[in-house]
Amino acid sequence: MTTKMSLNSLAKKQQELKFSGSIHACKHGKTIMSASFGYANRPGKILNQPHTRFSIASGSKIFTSVAICKLVEEGKITFQTKLTDCLDIDFPHFDEEITIHYLLTHTSGVPDYFDEDEMNDYEVLWESLPMYRIRSVKDFLPLFQNEEMQDKPGSPFEYNNTGYIVLGLVIEHISGMSYTDYIEANIFKPAGMTHSGYFSMDELPENAATGYIEKPDGTWKSNIYSLPVKGGPDGGAYVTASDMGIFWEALMNGRLLSEEMTRLLLAPRENVTEDIFYGYGGYMEVNEQDVVKYIQMGYDPGVNYRSVHYPDQALTLIVCSNHAEYAYEMLKEMEILTVNK
Repeated sequence: MTTKMSLNSLAKKQQELKFSGSIHACKHGKTIMSASFGYANRPGKILNQPHTRFSIASGSKIFTSVAICKLVEEGKITFQTKLTDCLDIDFPHFDEEITIHYLLTHTSGVPDYFDEDEMNDYEVLWESLPMYRIRSVKDFLPLFQNEEMQDKPGSPFEYNNTGYIVLGLVIEHISGMSYTDYIEANIFKPAGMTHSGYFSMDELPENAATGYIEKPDGTWKSNIYSLPVKGGPDGGAYVTASDMGIFWEALMNGRLLSEEMTRLLLAPRENVTEDIFYGYGGYMEVNEQDVVKYIQMGYDPGVNYRSVHYPDQALTLIVCSNHAEYAYEMLKEMEILTVNK
C-alpha cells in the first residue's frame, strides 16, 4: 500500500472517530507516515500540526525508568537497593523491604494516590489538594506519605502511580537536580528530542496543544483544572509525535544507555495478563520468549496517548491526542497499514 493510500485510510478513520491529534510512524529512523488532525486550540481554531506538543500522561513513565537505569549504570544505586537506603524522606507506614526493582515493576505495594481500579475521576484528587500547587515531585507527598501499604513488597503486579513519584524523589536525591531538569538534560537532550519538555499548564510554550474534555451536552472544556499544573515522574511530559520516534531510535541504538542496560530495561519481568508482560520500561507483548512489541500508553482527562515499538522491524508507531479517546483506534489502523509491510 502506498503512503498516499495509507494516509487516505487514516484520514477516513479520523473522520469516523473525530480524532484530534498527531500520528507518526518511522522505520529504521526514517519517517514513513505523519499526519495531524483537529484543533490544538478549539476557540482560536489553531490546527494540530506535526510540530504540536502534546501531554502524554503515563506514556512518560519510561523516562523515569531510563533515568533510574542511568543511575544504576553509574553505580549510584542498584535495582535491589532498598528505598530506605537511597531516600531521606520519612514514610512512616512503608515497608522497609521496598526496593527500586519493586517500584519499577509496580510490585512494591505502596499506597497509590490514584487507584485506577477504585477511582474513575482524576479531577476528584484536586478537591483536597489544589492542582495548581502541584509543581514539583515533593508536592505529591500529602497524597500518600502517611498512608498504609496496599500490599507487601513483591506482591503481584498492580499498576501504581505513587511508585513512580517515589522513583522521581530518588532521582532528585541522588542526582541533586530537580526531576524535570534531570530528564531534560540526560534524556531529551542526548536523544535529540528538541521539542519535548515538562511545562507548567499556566506557562505553556508555543505549539503546545490544550487538552479538551467533552461535556454531556456535547460542548467542550479545557483540562487545565483537571491535572497537576506541571507533570512529573508518573506522567505529564509534553512531546511531539516525531520526538517519541526519535526517543525510541536513540534508546535502541545505545545513545541513552549501554546495550546491556537497555536489555535490562526492556526485558519482560511481571506477567500482567496472558501474553502481556511488564518490564522496567513498560508493557510488552511476548510470544514465547521473544518480545513482539513494546507498548506505551497514557490517559488523563483531555489526554490520550498510544505508542508501540516493534524491535524486529525497527518500527515505531505513535499517536498523541488532546482528547480523551481514540488514540488506540488510530494506532490499530496504523498497525494494519505498516506492520510486516
